Amino acid sequence: MSTTPAPAPVAAVIVLAAGGGTRMKSKSSKLLHPVAGRAMLSYALDAAQTLHPGKLVVVVGHLREQVEALLNENYPQVTIVEQPVRNGTGGAVACGMSVLGEVSREVVVTYGDVPMLTGETLAALVKAHREGGNACTVLTAVVPDPTGYGRIVRERGQVARIIEHRDASDAVRLIREINSGIYVFDGQVLREGLASLTTDNEQGELYLTDVLEYARKHDRNVGAYVTDDIWQTEGVNDRVQLARMNAEVNRRILERWMLDGVTVVDPATTWIEADVDLEADVTILPNTQLLGATSVATGAVIGPDTTLRDVEVGENAHVIRTHGELSVINADAEVGPFARLRPGTVLGAHGKIGTFVETKNAQIGDGSKVPHLTYCGDAFIGEGVNVGAGTIFANYDGTHKSPTHLGDYVFIGSNTVLVAPVDIGDGAFVAAGSTIVDDVPAGALAVARGHEHISTDWVHRKRAGSAASDAAIDSDGEIHPMVAEARARLREENQEDDQ
Repeated sequence: MSTTPAPAPVAAVIVLAAGGGTRMKSKSSKLLHPVAGRAMLSYALDAAQTLHPGKLVVVVGHLREQVEALLNENYPQVTIVEQPVRNGTGGAVACGMSVLGEVSREVVVTYGDVPMLTGETLAALVKAHREGGNACTVLTAVVPDPTGYGRIVRERGQVARIIEHRDASDAVRLIREINSGIYVFDGQVLREGLASLTTDNEQGELYLTDVLEYARKHDRNVGAYVTDDIWQTEGVNDRVQLARMNAEVNRRILERWMLDGVTVVDPATTWIEADVDLEADVTILPNTQLLGATSVATGAVIGPDTTLRDVEVGENAHVIRTHGELSVINADAEVGPFARLRPGTVLGAHGKIGTFVETKNAQIGDGSKVPHLTYCGDAFIGEGVNVGAGTIFANYDGTHKSPTHLGDYVFIGSNTVLVAPVDIGDGAFVAAGSTIVDDVPAGALAVARGHEHISTDWVHRKRAGSAASDAAIDSDGEIHPMVAEARARLREENQEDDQ
């Protein structure tokens, strides 16, 4: 971790965000594509803000409405400037300078598509600039393969020139120190240098690198700060680079959490986004994704095969083979396998949402269980409730969504339909196979079944010669002893109630 102290504020940071991003081949701005769950541009802005600039300027252009929407929502303090003509980096910076007036302190120029650039590195760059008494300082890196990058040509330690790859001689192409395109400028030198730029070059553009040459011609120092983390100079221009960037950011996120006491059983199949919060002694099992603002408390076990987005998980909870979003799972609760938690789900402490259960806008109290094969929507469930298999909370009548309330210690028998709006009082029981349309008072038993019709010998008549018919013929007609025992127990209990 860097210990570079925060420098004194700079006059401005100009973030270049006007590029077309054509290689991304997307209807969305390149800068809005996510890295670890956050828009790429947000990383650049967060890093820039660590310098406490007098003004933070973002130069927009291609798909500017999309970019401006992000800025207006999350970074209202920035100054937005449009680059109407795409005439190179020099032209973009000139647009940014147009709103700064006369500046005597430093101006930092960076890019919106370099998501791994950190505020610590920018601070170190500014520090090196000031200590060197430079008119311009460029962030550089020494890379294994510099193909395609501008090369840093030094003389007596100073940056003499930046030569683009296409213009470089064979000897210059052997240089592995590359230009990141990120700079600190003396404000006055930058303004004068920009005014001197021409489009007299192969691309017909205004090159920001020519400002460095202007400074050298006027006997001003041009220095460099070399970062040892080459990823901080990596831009994202297409989806291949985006995938590589996401993979590296995820690797670093996982490493950080593991060093902080989180067990990640299989990092190769685990994805954790930037805004996720984990406590020590959390265990993440294979094929798990933790996304958005998900938080997981100590002792919890997540996975395998689980995706959680914006889910709060309490201490010692277990979440297995589950897809959840915008939900709360409290301490010691169990979820899954094969559960789906839709927005608004709150599971109380020691509660359970089990196998093939779907919940939506469901508040399930402490110790309550929805173990299996249930749809639980718009439900308000008290403490100690048991919801039997195959229960349906019928919350939609084709026009309106309505709630169902189950009081404390309610028992819902299997294969029950609760037709909302309906209220089941504390301690009430609902018999299996019931369709409940009326409220059930506290402590009552509700039975709502159709009459059972028996057609004797139907199999012999309609399925003669079948395996079912043969089985029926061979049957002794006796009730299974376990069923007989259960019925005897129930008869005994009913007799006691009658007395």
